[in-house]
Amino acid sequence: MKFTLRQLSYFIAAGDTGSITLASKRASISQPAISTAISHIERELGVQLFLRQHAQGLSLTPAGHLVLREAKQILKQAESLHTTASEISQQISGDLSVGWFITLAPIIMPALVQTFMKKFPGTQVSAVVGHQAVLLENLRRAEIDIAITYDLQISGDIAFEPLASLPPYALFGADHPLARAQSVTLAQLAPLPMVLLNLPMSREYFYSLFVREGLEPNVVRSSEHQEVVRTLVANGLGYALANVRPRSSEALDGRQIMRVPLAGNPPPVRIGIATPQQLRKTRLVEAFHQHCRESVSDINVPGMTNPPEPRRRKKH
Repeated sequence: MKFTLRQLSYFIAAGDTGSITLASKRASISQPAISTAISHIERELGVQLFLRQHAQGLSLTPAGHLVLREAKQILKQAESLHTTASEISQQISGDLSVGWFITLAPIIMPALVQTFMKKFPGTQVSAVVGHQAVLLENLRRAEIDIAITYDLQISGDIAFEPLASLPPYALFGADHPLARAQSVTLAQLAPLPMVLLNLPMSREYFYSLFVREGLEPNVVRSSEHQEVVRTLVANGLGYALANVRPRSSEALDGRQIMRVPLAGNPPPVRIGIATPQQLRKTRLVEAFHQHCRESVSDINVPGMTNPPEPRRRKKH
């Protein structure tokens, strides 16, 4: 069969985006080149890969779905050849695909990626941002090499190495009566209006904090976007629970947000490195793994404020 890896990559771009236009932008190539590659592969394989619908773009046929999956594996194997050659020459280089939990990405990704690529100039790091369920599925499908995420519902087929613990805290607008409290209990919070970060597995974690104490939160608003939650809280529309500690104490509209520790030491979430359990790590993946180990800890998470020191009890 006569088609190239480049033509396969054009087909994959079209299959992932469902559009010749978007595929050409993603591959930085002309639209006719994408169409020609698809037609060539269809002739070589003797199958129709797409249904062409003028108004709705491209739709993969059942055969197209199967070929897309196999094409991704072929490109992955080709990349593995490059990595093997790099390992032989003892050089760490190549493309690394890293998944980032959506609330962590804007805070810790820039520093980790920048320092890694500076340390290993021959590398390129691409980012996939999503919530926990998306990242775990991407790992299982080998669509990303490694994920920086939380220890939320990690199953046996995923290896997870914890790096830092993030205890939960309460988030208030500056005018809230509890905004300047030394600490608050979940019992105090339960009847108050709550703005929930409504992400799969994250919401279950926040609910579980109340359930373990026989309480139920009064959720009045929710959003999948952390900055929306912060802005709603800053405007006095409720409190929120969070784990990440952005250095900024302002919402995007400039209003002040106050962080207050939760009393009773509720269970934290842990930032860590997730990889497929059975997949052998390349030198490139292991190098990034080690870079994360050296950069993230309980006392230092890039882009975040340091954890609050435990308050000492006053002696009577």
